[in-house]
Amino acid sequence: MAAVPAGVAVVSVAAGTGFRGLTASSFASVSLEPPTLLVCLDSLGLTRDAVAATGRFNLSVLERGQEFVAERFAGRAPQVDPSWREVPHALGANGLPVVRGAVAWFECELRGLHPAGDHEIVLAGVTAAQLGAGRPLLYFGGRLHAGVIEEQA
Repeated sequence: MAAVPAGVAVVSVAAGTGFRGLTASSFASVSLEPPTLLVCLDSLGLTRDAVAATGRFNLSVLERGQEFVAERFAGRAPQVDPSWREVPHALGANGLPVVRGAVAWFECELRGLHPAGDHEIVLAGVTAAQLGAGRPLLYFGGRLHAGVIEEQA
């Protein structure tokens, strides 16, 4: 699957007294009517648990200049502050973070969790969405790509 380019998004959810974020590259549109999407989350992850507990989350599709945001929520960037303070964001109508400058964002309500190996497929109804500007950040060949994907040597 490393040879299949994918968009990069951040899933945001309320957890405890704050918010959690998780970088995901497994998400897709499922239905236009009613608007439904899916995202795959680690079965043992805290983000999956928070989505199951609260029944709602946001998904922000990152713009190609937002590599730091992707790295931060993938756990690879330094996290001096575990809150969202260092990540430009706004709160959606559902009170959850949306990454500022994202090429698109979706507010979602949980419709179902379906086991799939070491992950769960999260089906969600889209309650609000907005298209931004820019070009999407891509994940391909095990790396983030902000521009043109060059041939691998």
